[in-house]
Amino acid sequence: MSSFEAPPAPSSLCELQIDFSVSISFPPGRSRTPASSPSIASVCVQPCGRSRLGRVSAVTRARRRPGVRPAAPGLLRRSAAVCELHGPVVMRSASAFLPCGPLWTRPLLHRLLSEFWANGCSASSRCLSTNGPTLHPVIGENSVELLGHSYPRDDFTNVTPKILSKVGYHLHNQPYHPLWLIKERIKAHFYSSYIGRWGNPLFSVHDNLSPVVTVEQNFDSLLIPPEHPSRKRGDNYYLNRTTMLRAHTSAHQTELVRSGLDAFLLAGDVYRRDEIDASHYPVFHQMEGVRLFSNHELFSKVQSGEDLSLFERGGRRTAQKQESHTLEAVKLVEFDLKLTLTRLVTHLFGSGVEVRWVDCYFPFTHPSFEMEVLFQGDWMEVLGCGVMEQELLNSAGAGNKLGWAFGLGLERLAMILYGIPDIRLFWSRDERFLRQFRVEDIQQHVCFQPLSKYPPLHNDISFWLPDPEARGPGQENFSENDFYELVRAVGGDLVEKVTLVDDFTHPKTGRRSHCYRIVYRHMERTLTQQEVRRVHDQIERAAETELGVQGRY
Repeated sequence: MSSFEAPPAPSSLCELQIDFSVSISFPPGRSRTPASSPSIASVCVQPCGRSRLGRVSAVTRARRRPGVRPAAPGLLRRSAAVCELHGPVVMRSASAFLPCGPLWTRPLLHRLLSEFWANGCSASSRCLSTNGPTLHPVIGENSVELLGHSYPRDDFTNVTPKILSKVGYHLHNQPYHPLWLIKERIKAHFYSSYIGRWGNPLFSVHDNLSPVVTVEQNFDSLLIPPEHPSRKRGDNYYLNRTTMLRAHTSAHQTELVRSGLDAFLLAGDVYRRDEIDASHYPVFHQMEGVRLFSNHELFSKVQSGEDLSLFERGGRRTAQKQESHTLEAVKLVEFDLKLTLTRLVTHLFGSGVEVRWVDCYFPFTHPSFEMEVLFQGDWMEVLGCGVMEQELLNSAGAGNKLGWAFGLGLERLAMILYGIPDIRLFWSRDERFLRQFRVEDIQQHVCFQPLSKYPPLHNDISFWLPDPEARGPGQENFSENDFYELVRAVGGDLVEKVTLVDDFTHPKTGRRSHCYRIVYRHMERTLTQQEVRRVHDQIERAAETELGVQGRY
């Protein structure tokens, strides 16, 4: 259960015939029927029988509307009840009333993945969960099947079976997982600290949006230039040239603002190709927040605020503001942002925490900042933030408002606060790990007790890199991230770390070679050198076949 529970209304318990279980967050101050805002809803769908609409906000009313024809099968039957919803609310169905049948499936093309996609859509208290079987992702010859959709393959497709097997785990929505605890603590803080004029939480929460997004959502909507290095194929997981696994939760920012939301939190899994060590993993989880202000909201508590404005004409961009913003508006938004985040980290780290702000650059905010906290004697970056680019708000239909945004990594916070030493542990199903986080109060301090430390084994791999001048048309130069991805695909979570230990250029031929040290360690048992050797041999063969390198082993 969420730590925040809205008070029950006298008429909030009613019986409702539905075909799908749905959890929806609505924008403050708007009235929508459940079927009218699918793009902004946190939705988890499964066939079910009669269900009961559980506790909802005190300002929510469910009324029967007679004389309306039922919806067609497979759609939400709005004829049974029409909800007038104000502010962020949650529609919950008691699990006792959800007898579920088998999930709808479609013929799977080509071969199934060797990995079993186990968890499906495990959701938080804001979303009804589906813990039964789910559709298996499939990489076929001509298409990628994922989450019930088919995506045509092209020359940009680089997702792997290992990565697709992680889609749908929703670690941040699994009750009492450490990432869920961090998310719930942040959510509880915003729920209790920021209340709307109707007495309900100011910030709505969206934590179950699909990780499959368009390239336009992930980059263009955030004003990331076409030539920006973050778009590189070697740094992202593409289903094809136009579709990808999101690299950040900000991919949904424009969509949510366009839907009319002025204050929201967004959490989800994100995917990036990266190095291999104890603090990097190709799948991790982010949480971000956005707050928009109208002219009245920002200046209402300022003396003579009616004479002030968010915008100015003929302004110029400086280190302190954007060209269309007035300096006084930006300073007030910046003050509110830093005060909000200082209160958040004080809630998480304790009242004695020291904070400092570092100026930085992000394509979608200006000015931009990183927040660092002094933790155990070291300054540690915990989040990035800034004043949202006005062009982004203009394109989302909120051009009359000014706003701030922040984003943080849930794994990073959990590793700091709970003392978790290795990011791979978040994917562990070892009961010795998981039971340490089953606490009665989400605010309870948890100090991770390490599992038995099994010894590491390391093997080196050395090879000549492909000649850049000999590559064919459309072929890319060798990338370290390509090698890291290959190691992950073959070795999986047995690989603890990969380090480039030597970069050699032959003085006569000019050929380059790399030597990498691969550290293997199982999280739950001792590995044998024979087991490691088999995996290492597969990596050597795959590197020659897939990357065109020439082995020196």
